[in-house]
Amino acid sequence: MDAALIKKLTITINTVILFLVLGLMLFFHMCKATFLVYFSIPTLLVYIVGYVLIHFNRLDIYLRMVYVWLNLYMTICTLCLGYNFGFHLYCLSMIPIIYYSNYMAYKMNARRVKTWIFSLLILSCYLFCTVYVSYNGPIYEESNKYAGIFWITNSVIVFGFLIFYTKTLISNIIKSEENLTRMGYIDQLTGLYNRHYMTDRLEELWESKEKDSLAMIDIDDFKGINDVYGHNAGDYVLKKIASIMNETCPECIISRWGGEEFLILRKEKTYSDEIFETLRKAVEATEFSFDDQPIDVTVTIGVSVEDGSYIDKWIQNADDKLYAGKKSGKNKVVY
Repeated sequence: MDAALIKKLTITINTVILFLVLGLMLFFHMCKATFLVYFSIPTLLVYIVGYVLIHFNRLDIYLRMVYVWLNLYMTICTLCLGYNFGFHLYCLSMIPIIYYSNYMAYKMNARRVKTWIFSLLILSCYLFCTVYVSYNGPIYEESNKYAGIFWITNSVIVFGFLIFYTKTLISNIIKSEENLTRMGYIDQLTGLYNRHYMTDRLEELWESKEKDSLAMIDIDDFKGINDVYGHNAGDYVLKKIASIMNETCPECIISRWGGEEFLILRKEKTYSDEIFETLRKAVEATEFSFDDQPIDVTVTIGVSVEDGSYIDKWIQNADDKLYAGKKSGKNKVVY
């Protein structure tokens, strides 16, 4: 989640809370809870100031201000109306939100709040107001006829925040895990899988005893391309060949094995062996041009069918056939 999205989300939440405070202010007036009506005025000012802090990207100050004031608001409302109204439930959502905000501050490389201090503060206020009301009762007894409605309303709001922030946090964690996995398994230049991913995949297939074909592909005279046209041209050739392989064999598992070598794992039931000859011809027929300079590019392919041997032998067999193709003239497929 980037800074702009976090800012937009914070403005939305600030607006929602602002309207909630306005609605509660009207309710307090109906209940003749005069003190809470007056207390709602500085509460509104807190969220109005919040817009200014968000605008100037001072989310750290905004979060501290809101946490402290929400805690105070929860405590006073519980003391005045009693815990039957459910204002004390807001502590259930405040603590997860604090930790979520700390996570987002970490992601943005921003200043983080001391979560344990705010958590202890919320717990202390929660225990104080609920214990006080249990022994002494609420200040405004006459408003109890609205308790059921507000218990339900506050419960829905609190659980809404819990569901939203939990879902958002878990989604971000999953996305981060997927990005880390992708970074660990994808070759950054070509966008193909890397050697690490292919090794893991081959081990899985070997354990499942599936019969598949493994092809080792090498770009012919690639060193000469780098020497004559430059390494940028070499990168261009690598990326274009990666694209051709993806188009020719879209359901194959393709990896950059190292340098100008690639490894293709072909499902036995998906394609015939002709797919590798089709690939060779596709590379040969493609016009490669870098900085308006045409480049002749061909590939040699060695293919090995899994026969129950160990993975290393399977790969070595494909490599041996690739070497035989190189020795016998290049630009060919050897089975």
